[in-house]
Amino acid sequence: MGRKVEEGAGERVQPKYLQIVESLRQGIESGRYRNGVRLPSESDLVRRFGVSRMTVVKAMQQLRQEGLLTRRAGSGTYATEAVVGKKPVFGLIIPDLGQTEIFEPICQGMAASPNAAGHSLSWGHSAGPGADKEDEAERLCQQYIEQRVSGVFFAPIEFGPRHDQVNRRVLKALKTEHVPVVLLDRCVRKFPERSAYDLVCLDNRRAGYIMTDHLLKQGAKRVGFLAVEGSAETVDDRIAGYREALFGHGLALEREMVVRCDPSDAAMIAKALATQKIDAFLCANDRTAAELMRTVLGLGLKVPETLRIAGIDDVRYAELLPVPLTTLHQPCGDLGAAAIAAMLDRIANPHLAARSIMLNGRLVVRRSCGARAADGEPIKAS
Repeated sequence: MGRKVEEGAGERVQPKYLQIVESLRQGIESGRYRNGVRLPSESDLVRRFGVSRMTVVKAMQQLRQEGLLTRRAGSGTYATEAVVGKKPVFGLIIPDLGQTEIFEPICQGMAASPNAAGHSLSWGHSAGPGADKEDEAERLCQQYIEQRVSGVFFAPIEFGPRHDQVNRRVLKALKTEHVPVVLLDRCVRKFPERSAYDLVCLDNRRAGYIMTDHLLKQGAKRVGFLAVEGSAETVDDRIAGYREALFGHGLALEREMVVRCDPSDAAMIAKALATQKIDAFLCANDRTAAELMRTVLGLGLKVPETLRIAGIDDVRYAELLPVPLTTLHQPCGDLGAAAIAAMLDRIANPHLAARSIMLNGRLVVRRSCGARAADGEPIKAS
């Protein structure tokens, strides 16, 4: 699927008319220009791409020769009927699909979005349980390139000995083949760096603030943050929000209150609780919170009487834990719809600056935070 390019000084530079061809081809194949929608005029394309009219004419001529466009005298240029009837396909590279609960409902949100009408999602051919995530991501990337998909939704790999290198290789391969990419849930670079790709995710900083603020309002005095080592940059955003909430309540920002360890390590958890006098933990996610709860109960401590616990994500089992978990619900369906909209915008306007589209979550109050009902009684299991 490689495109013809010209040699530049030290790098391969695509001719400007081919940039226009690629942009319009993706817009046509994605269905952006369908149902009688006219393509941008030559004048619009001159302004959008900053080129001469002759360059635009050359690009339009190539697309007409390929049978993708038809010109109607006195009206404008349109996608041919054969192209309009083609069903664009978007690929999914989500190594954690089936292991992290948020991605399945995000994909369902994509499929249910009105913007997805006339499109389809390709889940790829899975290598099966136990497959190496890094190898799987690269294999799917190559598969989608060969299929000439209209775009790819990519959730970068969080853990693994080669995850950074693999994430970079996947994105480089898609960029080389001019396949639009929208990142899901997380960026591929650590703050303050920013990748050159659109990102659709939860507002993680706000999530950290909301959950910490809630614990403090329930009476917690010493709120810690618990995460496993090597967590993604989304966790760093949640920690930033946690610290902002502490600052807003006039509390000191103590480095030792951010604990990075295995939540099932009873010795480490007991040490953190004793040395830092922590009476509440905001966990990086619900899975960490669930493992922490099991460890704490195993130590003979009570939740929430001795330790208040809260998570983020609102996974299905959160309310089924021994003490139902207070958490923040991710708007997965809305995230999926936003991802589809971002992809169509990117296809129609490939030169837009990279955007971060962040959605708000919703606080879900259960027993683990020690909250009380309006009558002053502890909240009972839902």
